[in-house]
Amino acid sequence: MTATTERVLNDALALSPIERAELIQRLFQSFDVSEDSHIDTAWTEEIEYRIEAYDKGLLTASPAEDVLARINQR
Repeated sequence: MTATTERVLNDALALSPIERAELIQRLFQSFDVSEDSHIDTAWTEEIEYRIEAYDKGLLTASPAEDVLARINQR
């Protein structure tokens, strides 16, 4: 790794888990994802399945605040 890359990595590791996740997402989005449309399709189907299961009472959910608090405790 270059010195710049090492510095960026060290700065990134100092972020909160939520901030690191957002950074990872943005970095992944910076790549050409045209070949990954099947992944987007699979995620869309999974999301629709989970929403339907939740609406039918087959899945439970936690408030976002609780989930984020658990993540930030790590």
